[in-house]
Amino acid sequence: MTSLGWPGFADVSLVGLLFLCVAAFAAGTVDAVVGGGGLIQLPALMLLSPGGHTIYSLATNKVASMVGTTAALRTYARSTRIEWRSALLMAAAALAGAIGGARVADRLAPGVLNGVVLVAMVGVGYYTWRRRELGAHEHSRFGRPQELALMVLGGAVMGFYDGMTGPGTGSFLVFMLVGLLGFAFLRASATAKIVNIATNLGALVYFVPAGKVLWGLGLTMAACNLAGAVIGASVAVNRGSAFVRRVFLGVVTALVVTIGWKFAVGA
Repeated sequence: MTSLGWPGFADVSLVGLLFLCVAAFAAGTVDAVVGGGGLIQLPALMLLSPGGHTIYSLATNKVASMVGTTAALRTYARSTRIEWRSALLMAAAALAGAIGGARVADRLAPGVLNGVVLVAMVGVGYYTWRRRELGAHEHSRFGRPQELALMVLGGAVMGFYDGMTGPGTGSFLVFMLVGLLGFAFLRASATAKIVNIATNLGALVYFVPAGKVLWGLGLTMAACNLAGAVIGASVAVNRGSAFVRRVFLGVVTALVVTIGWKFAVGA
């Protein structure tokens, strides 16, 4: 198909742009509830491969995701209790980790991580499914200093992973906060948004000076992602932790199927 030829859109056609906008809207909606929007948005970008190299898809995806996640956080912050000090410390560690992860993103084959992520996702899904009360209510498992230390450590690890564009970062963050620290699903999802903003920003600290972002495409997708994020966050806040848990299980199942297929075919 004929390329639009617009600055910042690489070789994307009008049909391709519409496809990416729909994907970005859907990703924003899912991501706002419980994470996992990258399961939709990044594969859509990589399918069209604007710019001819995967690194452009990875970098452009971060722009769209960060805008949508920020909008979702604003909705959560109006209705959900967020402990900003601990969340921001976790986010700072995640940002540093994401810068490091982004530096190795174009050197590491995606298949290296697929097996590890697949096993982890199966475990996360099974554990959440078996424990039906998990995340329904707050149940702190550690004293304040230990909880803060675990949040900072977890933020750094997840930031590095997300900087390498690892799938399911938002879902892993939510599960860590719920399964390990005892957060309710709704509060965990709100906190994960703060960390996700930092991981996206950290990756962009590397990608922007390297000239890997397709700004026209990224900002167009960001507007669509933002619209989806506002809707998704509003639904999550209104429906509560039980709804977020159900969506979480659905997203984890989809991630397991997708990554399992990639691992099986060696993609």
